[in-house]
Amino acid sequence: MTELQQVKEASAFILKQTKLRPKISLTLGSGLGNFVDAIEKDIVIPFSEIPHFQSPGVEGHGGKLIVGHAEEKEVFVFQGRIHYYEGHSLNDVVLPTRTIINAGAETLVLTNSAGGILDEMSPADLMIINDHINFSGHNPLIGPNTEEFGPRFPDMSHVYDSDLNKQMEEAFKKVNVPHHTGIYCWMSGPSYETPAEIQMLKKMGVGAAGMSTVPEAIVARHMGAKVCGVSCITNLAAGISPDELSHDEVTENAGKASKNFSRFLSCFIGNLS
Repeated sequence: MTELQQVKEASAFILKQTKLRPKISLTLGSGLGNFVDAIEKDIVIPFSEIPHFQSPGVEGHGGKLIVGHAEEKEVFVFQGRIHYYEGHSLNDVVLPTRTIINAGAETLVLTNSAGGILDEMSPADLMIINDHINFSGHNPLIGPNTEEFGPRFPDMSHVYDSDLNKQMEEAFKKVNVPHHTGIYCWMSGPSYETPAEIQMLKKMGVGAAGMSTVPEAIVARHMGAKVCGVSCITNLAAGISPDELSHDEVTENAGKASKNFSRFLSCFIGNLS
């Protein structure tokens, strides 16, 4: 079965479960799934029940698709995601993104947990993503191009929509939550970066490093959707933090950030057209 056939089958399955037709989709990263408590739910579907979807195997990723209302807006919400480092193909990693766009989503809000690199960052801070660097050595568009998805050579000059980023800036100000703006770098993982790698990224102007988001952003732009992204700084990156890094620290600091994160997201989504 082709990727296009998988996408069409998965999106048809989802749309049969609900009368809602959201134009907005959110992907919630490690430890950030508590935002779903603020959603008026129409349906909740485990990934395991959606054709061709894979279930996450990482703590902090619930592996569910919620369809409902947030701030009176119809939304798709992915509670968690799968990652390339889990051994999945990149086609599997981006299948939920392609599926939800095929189901009608036009604006994607991608969130993640990341290691902070900027000098002024502290754990539990939030960062608007204004661009990315793909340092994984992989790209989800490698292989035959599916014209129904998009062009063979999609432009990546403006992956993160400037108008959406301005609206995020306004939302942060309205809820009085401090934030950063910076470049996100995708590293394949699952090992954390070395201090030398982080110093290299810092010299390149990177604000935060993580193990997700970029593949989803690439295929979303390939399909013509608008993209914006927010990183939750769940730890200071290697060599910046005096402590050894652990996933426990990631989930703990995501929990500390969850209140501000939810306040910001509610305000931002409420003001989206």
